[in-house]
Amino acid sequence: MPLVKSAFLNSLGAGTALADGGIGSLIFQLTGRLASADFVYEALNLRNAELIQGIYSSSLAAGATVLTTNTFAANSTELAAAGVGDQVAEINNAAVNIARDAISGHIVEYSIDNTEFFVIGSIGPGGSDVDAYSSQIDALIAGSIDALLLETFSDIDLAMGLTKAITSRPDSPPVIVHGALDPSVGDYLEWPIDPATFVDQAASAGASVAGINCVAPWVATEFVLAASASSAVLAGELLLSAMPNAGGFERIGHRFLTRANPEYMGTLARQLSDSGASLVGGCCEVHPEHVREMSAYLKLRTSSMGLAEHTKNVSRVAKTRPPNDPRRLNGEFSRKIIEGEFAISIELVAPNGSDSKALDLRASFVQQIVDEGLADAVDITDGSRGIPLVPPGDLVELIRNRLNWRYGDQLEFIAHFAARDLNTLAVQSRLMGYHLRGIRNVLFVTGDPPKMSPTYPRSTAVFDMNSVQMIRATADQLNTGRDFGGNPLGGELDSSTRFTIGSGFEPEAINMILETDRLRSKIDAGADYIMTQPVFDSTSISVLEPFRDLIAVLPGVMVIRSTAHAERIAQVPGVNLPQTVIDRFSKYESTVDQAKVGLELAVTQSSQYREQEWPGIYLMSPASLGAAATVLKTLAE
Repeated sequence: MPLVKSAFLNSLGAGTALADGGIGSLIFQLTGRLASADFVYEALNLRNAELIQGIYSSSLAAGATVLTTNTFAANSTELAAAGVGDQVAEINNAAVNIARDAISGHIVEYSIDNTEFFVIGSIGPGGSDVDAYSSQIDALIAGSIDALLLETFSDIDLAMGLTKAITSRPDSPPVIVHGALDPSVGDYLEWPIDPATFVDQAASAGASVAGINCVAPWVATEFVLAASASSAVLAGELLLSAMPNAGGFERIGHRFLTRANPEYMGTLARQLSDSGASLVGGCCEVHPEHVREMSAYLKLRTSSMGLAEHTKNVSRVAKTRPPNDPRRLNGEFSRKIIEGEFAISIELVAPNGSDSKALDLRASFVQQIVDEGLADAVDITDGSRGIPLVPPGDLVELIRNRLNWRYGDQLEFIAHFAARDLNTLAVQSRLMGYHLRGIRNVLFVTGDPPKMSPTYPRSTAVFDMNSVQMIRATADQLNTGRDFGGNPLGGELDSSTRFTIGSGFEPEAINMILETDRLRSKIDAGADYIMTQPVFDSTSISVLEPFRDLIAVLPGVMVIRSTAHAERIAQVPGVNLPQTVIDRFSKYESTVDQAKVGLELAVTQSSQYREQEWPGIYLMSPASLGAAATVLKTLAE
């Protein structure tokens, strides 16, 4: 059955939408009272509308664009049991109005004019049968609800019967049906119904969206991955949704542990989006602080939406460069990339404090690289992991001053450039400043969201531009003498920039189709080279083989220092460190011996990439700059 037409479904089709979190658990947190016959959460729509609207306002301010009504148990069965069975219509009508009022107030307060907001009606599993929901459904539809959400259903027959009853109505809005398909705690998932089967049944019943809620985050991830293979999803007849709880127990080794904090939910939202979920939200204990992080992480993905249509179907041919490309003069790295020689860049993480010893250490390392001719460039990260660090441009100037480089750089600096912190005006301003300061090589990344920290003030992610847009604006505008608006730079003077342009790639991305599509967009936009996340499985880099004639690809090589270091890196999103690699370290008790394993692994990888004629390597050694130098010395022998 094809998807029904609605603005809500159109929005989901354009990119992952973010719903709010669990209203019931937040009411309990704010009031300290459990739901009971004397304190019906849904009746608060009439008795304390300000409380409910405040919850909605907090969720909207955190970044939610889809609100679920406070009507989870507002069916005839449950309200009658609570003594308010004669107020079904009134309670449900009030719920829709409160959500709409919160959206109107939010739009006025934040002067929003380019974002769509939606209200979906929550219907829980407490009704005795399909007929017990008729009054609730009538009231929600009368309130012009954007969609109906059937959530937390473990009785699949009831969920599907209710879905059919709704979708058979001529005035039916889109229906989202969620199962609480909890496979319980253990080593293996044992679904009460196969996710793909559940989704196909939902499509047959007329649902437009199917998904899972009120389960642990990792269960939701497994559901979306499994459901993506259903015939209904593959045929484009149904979209996927996931609204997990903020945590749950998971077997890690021989222990049951729980992972639950806002930043974790942020990474989960991105993972769910990459896995195919069109609607992501939260259930129990997911509150505005979690929604805020989920919104920030989703902006990393949704900021890539809406690229110019011509980038999608451009035929890709090998890059041709002018015979006298002036960017050869940007430095040895740029020259080698342009002329097809093996280039080496080594990552330098900026300090986050004011201790001059940290600066001296980095400056000395740069001088060692120059004196021994170990690398062609040093690239400086820009607040990776969303942690505030010294900006790349400032660190370049500080190193130049420490080394007394008054008459030009003795190796090329590559400034990572994140879109997270700057609006469009500031992006162009910083780039012009870089060019005038002699920083002519920039690696564009969309950027990690601001790191969640209970001791650090909340920061707002900007994301006016994504990496593809910054690449295009730099290559097609600044490098041709135009500003981002297409106006001449510098009046009548020739003010063209000559940036060498790089970007990143995740060879272990969950959604590889999306990741390679982004890479094609970056190539079409004008990128000169790509640096990848660290790769530890040789088969992972093979995904880039088709692109080797289109752009210079530098595989990422990371120096691991110990078993503990390997285990930490294995938890970083976008990095796949196989257990077999970790086992190579754990064979040795001595950290000295473990460090030797890490050096051998990095040298072996680097040598293989050179033998396989990759254009270069991107060396990372966050735990030890000395180890990086050792790898480069061995590689040079």
